Amino acid sequence: MIAWLHPGLIFIFGALLIPVLKGRWQKTYMLLLPIVALIDLTFMSEGAFWSFPVSEYMLTFGRVDKLSLIFAYVFAIASFCMTLYALHVKENGQHVAAFLYVGSALGVVFAGDLFSLYLFWEIMAFSSLFLIWYRKTRASSEAGFRYIMVHLFGGICLLAGIIMYVQSTGSIAFSIFDWGLGWSHMASYFILLGFLINAAVPPLHAWLADAYPEATVTGAVFLTAFTTKTAVYVLIRGFPHVELLIWLGAAMAIYGVVFAVLANDARRLLAYSIISQGGYMLVGIGIGTTMAINGSIAHAFCCVLYMALLFMGAGAVLEMTGRSKFTELGGLYKYMPSIFALYMIGAFAISGLPLFSGFISKTMVVESAAHMHLPIIWLMLEGAAIGTFLVAGLKLPYLTWFARKDPVVEAKEPPKNMLAAMGVTAFLCIFIGVYPQALYGMLPYPVEYAPYAAAHVIGMSQLLLFTFVGFWLLRRMLHGTPTITLDTDWFYRIGGKKFIWFCEQPLVTVTEGIDKGLKKIADSIVWFSRNPATSSKILAAKAIVAMTGSTVMRTLKPGYIQYEQDLEKLKNMHVEEPVPRVAIGTGILLVLMMFTLYLVVYLTHGVLWI
Repeated sequence: MIAWLHPGLIFIFGALLIPVLKGRWQKTYMLLLPIVALIDLTFMSEGAFWSFPVSEYMLTFGRVDKLSLIFAYVFAIASFCMTLYALHVKENGQHVAAFLYVGSALGVVFAGDLFSLYLFWEIMAFSSLFLIWYRKTRASSEAGFRYIMVHLFGGICLLAGIIMYVQSTGSIAFSIFDWGLGWSHMASYFILLGFLINAAVPPLHAWLADAYPEATVTGAVFLTAFTTKTAVYVLIRGFPHVELLIWLGAAMAIYGVVFAVLANDARRLLAYSIISQGGYMLVGIGIGTTMAINGSIAHAFCCVLYMALLFMGAGAVLEMTGRSKFTELGGLYKYMPSIFALYMIGAFAISGLPLFSGFISKTMVVESAAHMHLPIIWLMLEGAAIGTFLVAGLKLPYLTWFARKDPVVEAKEPPKNMLAAMGVTAFLCIFIGVYPQALYGMLPYPVEYAPYAAAHVIGMSQLLLFTFVGFWLLRRMLHGTPTITLDTDWFYRIGGKKFIWFCEQPLVTVTEGIDKGLKKIADSIVWFSRNPATSSKILAAKAIVAMTGSTVMRTLKPGYIQYEQDLEKLKNMHVEEPVPRVAIGTGILLVLMMFTLYLVVYLTHGVLWI
């Protein structure tokens, strides 16, 4: 007897009723669904399973342990804050897509077998697509198309790996990919590639920075939480202690910061910050110690909340001004002081400032690298921390709310539901930072780490303080620049255009030529079959004229003129006219010719098939 309901189904089936309800009833209903899911999670005990047989396999839609529970808790909490932020949106389709997205992410978290994982993985990709397309601009349409094409490729890689895995082992269980066949088994590479694409690991990351800034104001907030964090979850579940992830994660942390520095769009800067923060999580997974894994999980939990808060702040500016580029912003502090204050809480959290959530999670991963004697990795992560504070904590707020004495555009505070959502999320970022045991107690392994040790606090404070001093001295040199930054998506954008050109030009020209040739042949056959006798005479006359058409043949064959006259006479005849009577021998000859032609076609067709 199952004493709980799958929380993902609460969102998926609950989404179907959203268009039916209207007004306050609809808003109340949407806020109740995440609360019901949270209550449902409290009834889920570790070790519980929700399985049922399909053919010779056992599908497990619900596998409950500490790892799945902590991700489910943060997803449910975040979905409540995000739904509150989106209450003013009138389009039911956006709400339905968002709830399907959350529900499928919870489905991935609780999937105990690879088939269930793949099912929810694909639902997550398609439901998130509509959060981009609902902005209804040309840029969002094109970005959404590129987004889904990349995720379809990742889904194909994942499915190929799953099929090879099942063929090799006969099992569909989702666990660590060891199997006694060696990690280098081909299936593991395909599965890992599918996971890394959703984790936005460079050079497979460009879909995130391309699509998230083009999503709707509220849709982008939902996008920050689920796709990349479910990828972190499955990597923890399937590929812990894989050394490759350490180096990929460190490069990811630096790469995201560098491109965030170059960004001229607020939401694009934050999108690159998501990539950078994911690097810390991958490093922890690759190191694979209990403290490193705990650090990755804790950082994923905190990142869901503070990235949502940051995108809420940037989205509020876009909602009220219609602008997100730094070259078009500045001086908004007098109009939107509350948004600035709430945004800065998220900025301090992502920067790892003491007393904010990012500090108690990020330092766990950094310390794990130090304990494992990885000085280069440690240095890269510390450098990424400085860069994160520079872009998310200094550059974005300065160019958006200050930078100009006179505002470029007038604005006002956003709707109350958006402020309330930011307030709840900001409170959680501070609460976790001040009382880390609330989060540490949920982690799968015992935590022996003390984040507020004097060395940690002083070290991080010094880094951030000197970064601020350097920024303040050079702030007047910082201005938004209207630039276009090329990323790895340039390759498939150009390749896609060339492929489309090939399909539209040479390939279409060839196929049109083939179509015309085949049409001519078909028309000729139809024309001949209408009146074989007259058609044969015309063809014979044409052949005789062709053979006697030269000057020499004119002199040698006095009957040429007669042939030409016969041809003109035959041409003027309609082949549909009644067939003139011919000798029996001529009719038999025509029949034999048709049978011979049929025999040749039949034999040729048989040879080709053989």
